[in-house]
Amino acid sequence: MSWLAGCHRLHPRYGRKTEHSLAFTATACSLICHRRLMAQG
Repeated sequence: MSWLAGCHRLHPRYGRKTEHSLAFTATACSLICHRRLMAQG
């Protein structure tokens, strides 16, 4: 979860739909995994 702290779009905002929050979380996780894979290779 600390890896997601750098993603500013994930900070809590009232009035945001749950679907949007889940989409931003999934995108952030994908970007984190992509960066880690690129750093290894």
